[in-house]
Parts: sequence; C-alpha cells; structure tokens
Amino acid sequence: MHTLNLAHCDIGVSPTEWQRSRHPVDFLPKIQLAHEGIDTELLRPDATAHLTLPNGHTLRAGDPIITYVARNLEPYRGFHSFMRTLEKVQNAHPRCHTVIVGGDEVSYGQKPSDAANWREKLLREVKLDATRTHFLGKVPYDVYRRVLQVSAAHVYLTYPFVLSWSMLEAMASGCLVIGSRTGPVEEVISDGVNGLLVDFFDIGALADRLTESLQRDRALQPLRRAARQTVIDRYSLRDGEQRFRALLPALG
Repeated sequence: MHTLNLAHCDIGVSPTEWQRSRHPVDFLPKIQLAHEGIDTELLRPDATAHLTLPNGHTLRAGDPIITYVARNLEPYRGFHSFMRTLEKVQNAHPRCHTVIVGGDEVSYGQKPSDAANWREKLLREVKLDATRTHFLGKVPYDVYRRVLQVSAAHVYLTYPFVLSWSMLEAMASGCLVIGSRTGPVEEVISDGVNGLLVDFFDIGALADRLTESLQRDRALQPLRRAARQTVIDRYSLRDGEQRFRALLPALG
C-alpha cells in the first residue's frame, strides 16, 4: 500500500525524520519532512491546574503525580514496562499518585493470550495501591489537557515506531518527560537537557528516574521549560501550517 502510494504521489510527507528514514532509499527524495504542529497556546503549563478524579479526589499541579498516556494500553507504548516500574515507585514514594489515560483495545500488536486486555494482565502481575492508581480510560480532550498540566513526571515509552503526538503535547504542557532511549524519542529529547531517557526494558532505571523526578521537582524545572521551548521552536502549529503551505506550489 505504501509503495503504491509513494510511486503515484507527487510529494510524500513525514512528520519526523525517524519515520522518513524507515522508507526505501529510492523514495526519500520524494518525502518531505513536515510535522502538522502542536497548539502551544492551548497546551501550556498552568500552575493552578487541578484534576478531580471519578472518586472525588482532587490532584493539583505541584503534587507528586505520575502520568502515562496512550491511545490504548499495550506493549508498543511500553505499558508493561511502566506497570512493572510503578510497583517499585509506589513502594519508594508513599505519597505519589498515578494517572493513566488510555483504552483497553488494540491499536498496535495484539491482545494478550491469557487475559482480556493488557491492563487486566499487568494488574494480575504487579501489586499496586489502588487508592493511588487511577485508570481514567479514554477521556475528553480538556481532561487530557489537565492531566498533562498537573503532571510532575510524565512517562513516554515506545518501541522504534511512530512517535505519539502525546509526547510533544506533554512537552508543550511543560511536563518532565521520562522517555525511552529509542530512535523516535531521541530525535526530540536529549537526556538531561529537555527530558530524561532510560532503556525501554530497564525497570530499575526507570523507577530510579521517576522517584528522583518526584523528589527533585524544583531542581528539574529547567528541563520542563526546555521541553516546552523545543516544541515551540520545532513543532509549533504555525510552523506546521507554513511547512504544508510551502509544499503546495510544488504541486502546480
């Protein structure tokens, strides 16, 4: 399908260089780099942000809150690594809460063979404090935006695969992103500069980084500011529109 489309199109568009690099060399001259862009005015830090959970508990910006977002909770987006890490973090930090956004369907890969979904499977495997672990499922966009704004540490893990818009939206919101040291993420995040990187499968390292992030929130504020600036400089909605408009003359 992709080969046929690339053979017949006038211009191909890839949102990231990593995605572009996955195509056959013969097609690369045809594929232009143009990310659609992130609305950095809508998605921005808010020190007064709060999120009221279904159980009535309210979380506020500045609280020790871990966030995780995916369209669906599955291994392609590191859900298994995240859940195994979370047990360690909750033991090390008895006050932290975790907000998890995402459905139980399959976007990539397949369902587990021994459970209805990956959430059910992982909850059998790990022991979490249910009073501090909040699965919101799929939520309205405004709720999602507030989840990012109250976050103290946002986990984004992915196989070498398409980069989620949610990672850039989290950065635009001023999140401290702890990401996987995989190609799509490394194109955007430099460890210790505008976020933190860990090996995708290193549960211990991820747990250490998360615990450190909650304990040193104020000291790591420069990384949050740099994350937002990265999105403003490289992935803004205005720049995205301009990039696409610039492609139009070439189409005649």
